[in-house]
Amino acid sequence: MFKKILIANRGEIACRVVRTAKRMGIKTVAVYSDADARAPHVKMADESVRLGPAPASESYLNAELIIDACKATGAEAVHPGYGFLSERTSFAEALAKEKIAFIGPPPKAIAAMGDKIESKKLARDAGVNIVPGYLDDIATTDDAVKIAGDIGYPVMMKASAGGGGKGMRLAWSEQDVREGFEATKREGLNSFGDDRVFIEKFIEQPRHIEIQLLGDQHGNIVYLGERECSIQRRHQKVVEEAPSPFVTPEMRESMGKQAVALARAVGYYSAGTVELIVSGADPTGKSFYFLEMNTRLQVEHPVTEEVTGLDLVEQMIRVAAGEKLGFTQDDVKLNGWAVETRVYAEDPYRGFLPSTGRLVRYSPPEQSDNGVKVRVDDGVFEGGEVSMFYDPMIAKLVTWGTTREAAIDAQVDALDAFQIEGIGNNVDFLSALMQHPRFRSGEITTGFIAEEYPEGFEGAPADPQLLSDLAIVGGLIGAITDERAASVDHQLGEPGTTSSDRVVTVDGDQHRVRIKPYDGGAFGVLDDGKMIDLVGSWAPGQRMLSVSIDGRRRTVQVERSGRGMTLTTRGASHTVQVLPPHVAELSRHMIEKVPPDLSRLLLAPMPGLLTRLDVKEGDKVEPGQPVAVMEAMKMENILRAPKAATVKATPAKAGDSLAVDQVIVEFE
Repeated sequence: MFKKILIANRGEIACRVVRTAKRMGIKTVAVYSDADARAPHVKMADESVRLGPAPASESYLNAELIIDACKATGAEAVHPGYGFLSERTSFAEALAKEKIAFIGPPPKAIAAMGDKIESKKLARDAGVNIVPGYLDDIATTDDAVKIAGDIGYPVMMKASAGGGGKGMRLAWSEQDVREGFEATKREGLNSFGDDRVFIEKFIEQPRHIEIQLLGDQHGNIVYLGERECSIQRRHQKVVEEAPSPFVTPEMRESMGKQAVALARAVGYYSAGTVELIVSGADPTGKSFYFLEMNTRLQVEHPVTEEVTGLDLVEQMIRVAAGEKLGFTQDDVKLNGWAVETRVYAEDPYRGFLPSTGRLVRYSPPEQSDNGVKVRVDDGVFEGGEVSMFYDPMIAKLVTWGTTREAAIDAQVDALDAFQIEGIGNNVDFLSALMQHPRFRSGEITTGFIAEEYPEGFEGAPADPQLLSDLAIVGGLIGAITDERAASVDHQLGEPGTTSSDRVVTVDGDQHRVRIKPYDGGAFGVLDDGKMIDLVGSWAPGQRMLSVSIDGRRRTVQVERSGRGMTLTTRGASHTVQVLPPHVAELSRHMIEKVPPDLSRLLLAPMPGLLTRLDVKEGDKVEPGQPVAVMEAMKMENILRAPKAATVKATPAKAGDSLAVDQVIVEFE
């Protein structure tokens, strides 16, 4: 077994590998860029080596620097994590030349599966179902239009070397192909150094399902069940679960055997994933097709670990050290259900725009394993910076339960307790997904988010019971604040607390709330209705309150502002005001603020680089016409004219680094 390994990555996956290596008694070496000098993975490792400046091309993507770090520290092996150099054939070959073990598959398998076009040909030859399409290189937009027409719309354009949702465009018409083909080529070139694009049929009602493989260097290969990854936004996975609510045991076996056959055909070993597109419109479950093979550890691997009881990082290390798998296919059993949500630095209330900045507050839910399991994989810390240079993922929240419903409910509870301040984040959106009736039914496709949130996200809808409970919570906070403002830890029902009447306004609706403490808790009366039992604790200044309301557990994040407050829970924030009755009578008037007219301006929707400006002063534009292109978080975004107008001025120019809401174009 290795005595020391180097982790050629950053963030949560680097921390993840360090934890397993330490448990195995293996020393670890972290590498870091200047942006990550204080990052958790650097502190967790036994040693650390600076690679270079923040841009990945000058640090984490520089194979020579990483090999030098191995030599300097005596690391015998490298775990690449995911992304960066994890699927770079030349990196695995360079390590082999230096007699440093690569904790991953052999270079020939990476090469065979790293090219989406060639991998589909290999899959076809291995007897794996493939999607109808054109698998050769496409030279021009006109060629792309002809090929798409021959296949039949809708079609998907994909960068040959793409991954992680980048370099993909869905086309429903010739116009979509003409607009998107060159953009797909550019994304492929910018993100992967390869501008080749292929086109294939888009499967309607598609589900994205992947098979986890594990193989050793002695010819043993097993599949570890499937993961459902259909909840995506712009082809980027947002929610994953294992097993899939759609896959039957017969489907699982058929998919697994085809995946193993492909792995054998390319001489694969280590942990890898065969991704499939499955037609949800086919009740037989036979319409599944090969998408690609990821020859490295997937972001969503924890859900497989939770239902199989295996540590995939440990298995990868053991395989790289030459050990045989300690189990066979018959030994693989799936236990319970696991769900993973990806907590991203993005603002779902503003079209999911990327968010960067300092984590003023970062407090994930407590990890537990009591009936249901809560697991948080992260690589950030309170006070740290979320940089524009890397992936926007903050953390992965994983829950396990004996049933799918239990795992989903545990997600909602854990998301309620996830505190992030200082940057935009998608916690509310994830909670809304977990509560959505269609998601809970399991009737999902890769189009779920676009179909269910066509106008964007405005917060999860609140049922009347939740709004009533928030009125009680508001009254409770008001009572405790008034009675024990100086207390550092006030239990409900502490002797000396008197009953309290309050007028509580929740999102504009008024309620009369009476709080009556008793020994060990309190009673609440809402709108002169029945008495409500309250059990919990809170102190003025605390940012989170956990209370049982007639047996309903509510975890609410509290942001105070005088008599007003914002209460956030169950995927939305609610404006609450608490006033004594006589003051409420005097507070009848509200000041309306009229927002400024921004219709004459095209604003930068996010921080990023203006890569192209397609108009000049005096040009006339039509509604929806492409005006500019911005690049942010490695994704290209086309900005369009909001209405028919004439260009008055162009304050920004191509090549500018723009701040959010910076003016790009001003119209007459």
